[in-house]
Formats: sequence, C-alpha cells, structure tokens
Amino acid sequence: MAVQAAESSTTPAANVSLGPAAALSCRECGERFPLGPIFACSSCFGPLEVAYDLPSGDPEELRRRIEAGPASIWRYAPLLPVPADVADRPNLNPGFTKLVKADNLARELGITGALHVKDDSGNPTHSFKDRVVAIAVEAARAFGFTTLSCSSTGNLAGAVGAAAARAGFRSCVFIPHDLEAGKVVMAAVYGGDLVGIEGTYDDVNRFCSELIGDPLGEGWGFVNVNLRPYYGEGSKTLAYEICEQLGWEVPDQIVIPIASGSQLTKIDKGLKELIRLGLVADKPYKIFGAQAEGCSPVSRAFKDGHDVVRPVKPDTIAKSLAIGNPADGPYVLDIARRTGGAVEDVTDEQIVDAIKLLARTEGIFAETAGGVTVGVTKKLIETGQLDPALTTVVLNTGDGLKTLDAVAPTTGPSATIRPTLDSFREAGLA
Repeated sequence: MAVQAAESSTTPAANVSLGPAAALSCRECGERFPLGPIFACSSCFGPLEVAYDLPSGDPEELRRRIEAGPASIWRYAPLLPVPADVADRPNLNPGFTKLVKADNLARELGITGALHVKDDSGNPTHSFKDRVVAIAVEAARAFGFTTLSCSSTGNLAGAVGAAAARAGFRSCVFIPHDLEAGKVVMAAVYGGDLVGIEGTYDDVNRFCSELIGDPLGEGWGFVNVNLRPYYGEGSKTLAYEICEQLGWEVPDQIVIPIASGSQLTKIDKGLKELIRLGLVADKPYKIFGAQAEGCSPVSRAFKDGHDVVRPVKPDTIAKSLAIGNPADGPYVLDIARRTGGAVEDVTDEQIVDAIKLLARTEGIFAETAGGVTVGVTKKLIETGQLDPALTTVVLNTGDGLKTLDAVAPTTGPSATIRPTLDSFREAGLA
C-alpha cells in the first residue's frame, strides 16, 4: 500500500485556511504536520488526524451561536476543519437529521429507559456518508484538487458523486464489482465515472492507494485516503447533533456500526470535545460497536481479548460494513474497553429480522447496517451487556431502499385478490 507522508512541522501551512484546524497530528506519536493532503506520519507511519485551536470562552454563548446556525452540519462550523463561510458555498448541506424517540421499539426490546434512533437516512443521498464527504470537499477546494474520488462499499460512491456534481468537481469512484444494484445506480446517476473492481473492498482500497502515488492520480482528492484526516471529522457531527437534540446531554449508551471503524472513533472524539468545551456535562458513557458475523474482525478481537485485529474475507449481506481489514479497528477496541462498552456481531438472518423489527415498530426502513445496529442492541440486552434502564441511542446510517435484496425474498404482498369484496373476505384480511 502506498503511504503518503510529509516532512514534520509544528506550524500549519500559511496559505490553507480551514477554520479552527491548526495542524495534522499523528495518533500514535503525536508529531504535528502542516495541513495538507496527507494521511500518514513520516516518522512512525501512524494515521493523522486534525488538531484544532477550538473556541474558548462562555459555553452558553457558543451554544446560542450553534443553535442560531443553519439546520445542517454547518451549525458546528466553529468545531470543524472548514472555512467560516462554508454554508454559503455550493454543497449538499447534510446533517441535522431526526433523532427519533423509539418507544415502540423499546417495548419490543424490553428497554425501560429512553431509546432513540439517530436516523441518518434523511441525508441528501440517504446515508451518513454525506457528512464526511461534505468536509472532504472543503479540503479538496483548499488544496486545489480538480477530481474527487474514493474507494467505496456503495454509500460513499453515491455521496461523492452527488457532492462533486453540486460543487463543480469531476468525480471518479471505485467500488467492488458485486455491490447491490441500488447503490450502483445511485453512484452512477450523478454523471461521474464509476469503476467496478474485481475483488473485495480491501482490493479496491489498495488499488486507490496505488493510484495516488502514480501520475495518473495527479490532482485527485481521494476523500477516504489522502483527504481522510478531514473526511473523518464529519462523523463528529453525529455526536454533536445527538447531544444537542437531547438537550445538550450525553447519552449513557450509543450503538454504532463498524466498517472501517472511523465513525465510532470520531463520535467518541466529538463527545470528548463537547465535554472539554463545557457544552455538555462531563459524565460516563459507553460506546458499543456492531458488526455482521460474516465480517466481524473487531468483534472477534474484542471477545478474544486481543489488541490486534486480524483481517478476514467478508461474507455478509451487510456490504456497507464489509471491510475485512478495518483501519481503525485497534482504536475501536481501545474506546469500547475504555468506556466499558463492547463489540458484538449478529448473523445475516438476525440482520434481516432487525430491519423488519425497526420498520414494524417505528416506521424506519433501514439498510443492512441499521439492521446490524438494531440486531446487536437486541443481543446486548439479552446478554446483559447493555443496561435497559439507561438512555440509549442506536444509529441507522442508511436507507433500506438501497439494500432491497436483503429483505425482498421474505417480504411482499399479504395476498393477491380479485377486485371484489368477496375475494377480500376470502383472503381473511377484513
């Protein structure tokens, strides 16, 4: 895998303005680098993330400023690596999706505390990926890229295609050749180039890493590779929104799907930032990771007590989570253990049952990743790992219309009748 690193520096690049973003910092050794399209430390090859000069002062004033902002992730611009005028630029304005109080689902699961579903299917391309791509687009603008690209299990490809079309970039995205038809169509409809790669997502990701180091990739911003430090920050907005929608309170428990693991780590980062800024009270919280059994390397490592995540070959209907070698897996293990949470997995059959359960109880049609989180929540309650009396938030990260194949074989009309009342009576549905 090609690694793009940089010479070390303690000061950010003078000609790049991304709001409060001050530098890139290595998550392993702490070395700092100027803001730029890099993702690995040149000293230890650890992953880089954005370091900030966050606003100081009266938390109440910052809360009021946020609450007066647009109904999108840009209300949190003072906490993100974006320019101050980001809301006025051409973009899809994702975020501020519904936090649904799921009382019906709670009763089914035996939860006596408050249960909420953070439903990110309401984003412009119907998945949480619109959040992360929106941040990456601003970094691509700052660094002068002309083409947006990515390796994707489906949702990201559509989000990049749409965001590029809106922002005036060319797009060329890469996917495994055997994705769900709905995701392929959605990624292609925006007019950019869509390339299927024979192999798994991990094969696609390796190809993209090689392309970055080749002259063919000159001027290309790969949102989840050379723009990854900025892209990942978009997931923090889930933490910000959840806490704001709960009245500026941190939930006791959060259940989050794991693909690469980045989303879970950034939600934890977002919660810690809110606490440090005084926007929410400092209190314990538990983070739970959710995987499909057919691609559960992080869950296996957690249960076995290991710190190393061993790669696997994915075999699951939850293709948006089918990353056999998750880059942030070790960090997920650290967070689950530090917060007193866990990482659990469910079978494909349990995923389908959970999709139907959420749809039947709350009217939310989740894609397979949402079935994973609901299914894992049910399993965590049954095994006593999740406290049913506490406030719990479960993430649904995408729309079920994207993964119809998962439920189609067992879902359909209750009956087919003649257009007569007698036929309706005979069907036993009256």
